[in-house]
Amino acid sequence: MLSKFERYPLTFGPTPIEHLPRLTAHLGGDVLIYAKREDCNSGLAYGGNKLRKLEYIVPDAIASGADTLVTIGGVQSNHTRMVAAVAAKIGMKCRLIQEAWVPHEDAVYDRVGNIMLSRIMGAETQLVDDGFDIGIRESWTKALEDVKAKGGKPYPIPAGASVHKFGGLGFVGFAEEVRAQEAEMGLHFDYIVVCTVTGSTHAGMVVGFAADGRARNVIGIDASCTPAQTKAQVLEIAKNTAELIGARAITAEDIVLNEDYAYPVYGVPSKETVEAIRLSARLEGMITDPVYEGKSMQGMIDLVQKGFFPKGSRVLYAHLGGAPALNGYSYTFRNG
Repeated sequence: MLSKFERYPLTFGPTPIEHLPRLTAHLGGDVLIYAKREDCNSGLAYGGNKLRKLEYIVPDAIASGADTLVTIGGVQSNHTRMVAAVAAKIGMKCRLIQEAWVPHEDAVYDRVGNIMLSRIMGAETQLVDDGFDIGIRESWTKALEDVKAKGGKPYPIPAGASVHKFGGLGFVGFAEEVRAQEAEMGLHFDYIVVCTVTGSTHAGMVVGFAADGRARNVIGIDASCTPAQTKAQVLEIAKNTAELIGARAITAEDIVLNEDYAYPVYGVPSKETVEAIRLSARLEGMITDPVYEGKSMQGMIDLVQKGFFPKGSRVLYAHLGGAPALNGYSYTFRNG
């Protein structure tokens, strides 16, 4: 489905799928749990799901003649870290707007983890006090104008690379990759669980898995705490992506978003999220984060326990990365 689109390789290749036997057994053994390790996908600054998206965006950035990648996220944004890494890799400058999306007061929050890595890679980081919103932000558009005013040529990448015209392509490729791995492994995944915030990871999966009738088996776990806005954005991106690649049309019914686990707010882990992080770490040595993967892990665990997945189901947990953000939550995990 993606052969007509230029791709700039930033990842190692297909990401591994591993069975999680101890987590499976802990949850009763009736549902078989696997993880697809997008957190292990690249040598670029610890990798993560954003690289799949950026592989299809970078060719357009290069073709545009830009010299500076400009994007936006929270202070501990995985996405801004990945854009900084990509800019370093392709020899461009990088301007990052880091908004105060998370009401979190850890003393070192703005000096460790993702933002520290971005600074090490040479990105210009600008802290802005504005709160959380997945939409187009004034601080980002001002940064684009500032780069121009200083003689640069910016290339705009929206939050999460999501509402970019090519933002959904990478996770259409994810679905194609899963199908090939299923054939090799001799099995079939009944459900895919994914964290959802800015929307293009979920949207790309919906389009990709619609090709074999599994669009509605992609279970998005909202971590935005603004689910109506998030669901609308997932639908818009999915519709645009499907049209772009010539796939079947996507409808609102194809977007499954569970709203039960994003509390208390974006970026702040609940007690249950922290427990899920510890559980996956202590049973499988698999590290999830407080903002995204901890909440989707919490959601998957709870859905298994509630019997949401029929007995005998194989569930594929999409591990999207994000562990560097844990450094900004050191007090929460001071005792492990």
